[in-house]
Amino acid sequence: MGVHHFKQGLAGVDFANMSYEEHLEYLWDLLNDGIHGFCFSPYLDGQGPGTEVPAEQIRQRLEIIRPHARWIRTFSSTEGHQHSATIAKEMGLKTMVGVSIGHDHEKNLVELYAGIELANSGNANILAVGNEVLLRGDVSLSQLIDYIEIARNACPGITIGYVDAYFQFEVHPALISACDVMLINCYPYWEDTPVEHSLLYVKEMYRRVQACSQGKPVIISETGWPSQGEAKGATVPSLINMLRYFINVATWCEKDGIELFYFTSFDEMWKVGDEGDVGAYWGLWDKDGNFKYESLNK
Repeated sequence: MGVHHFKQGLAGVDFANMSYEEHLEYLWDLLNDGIHGFCFSPYLDGQGPGTEVPAEQIRQRLEIIRPHARWIRTFSSTEGHQHSATIAKEMGLKTMVGVSIGHDHEKNLVELYAGIELANSGNANILAVGNEVLLRGDVSLSQLIDYIEIARNACPGITIGYVDAYFQFEVHPALISACDVMLINCYPYWEDTPVEHSLLYVKEMYRRVQACSQGKPVIISETGWPSQGEAKGATVPSLINMLRYFINVATWCEKDGIELFYFTSFDEMWKVGDEGDVGAYWGLWDKDGNFKYESLNK
């Protein structure tokens, strides 16, 4: 990591003493060094789940973030998303490959075996079986563990995990036992924490899972802050708040050796349907692939 002009305290950097130009200098210092990882979804405007994503589109999107990360995390192993893992590997990136699990058992098996195929062909460093399915209530804990065990038996030697909100691991010790690694989603934004206190809260989320992880590694599989949208209680989406959140979290994780997948690389318009207007604006790059901090006025 490069040398920064401002030290980070427990609650983060003292941004009050930083000019906007110094914010950008800090941001580019982090990005040019390369953070651990980005969550990666290649959808363009008008696309979303159910769209078959072409490989060339994925390649173009990956080229944008490749200089700034060492890993990517994908969310599916079908509908073209399998190309994300293979192309990322070609580019020298490591991959956390997602297996999308939902209500439909047959679809789940198609996803699972596609993810297993990617792992066995050398294109997955970590296989993440399911994302927030316990939080949503899509499958039971026992069914989820069955899927994890299928993956474990089918691709020995591959690190297997499951992604969910940090608190799900505290209440499901059987889930911890089933996984090689805890993949935790940490969102102070969704828990009404002002950005000024958000780093302290993420640290607390991480340490809570560490305390119950049976000594297994803990990876932050998602965390982020939206750049626009309607405010939610004490949490305010804005470009400057996203910038400060990214700087604080990325600095802490690099300093303490914590593996982080920042959510997210690109804005995704389809998420408005699930999360309201704020859902579309979590990317450091906009939906067209433009970096958000090259034209912002102070």
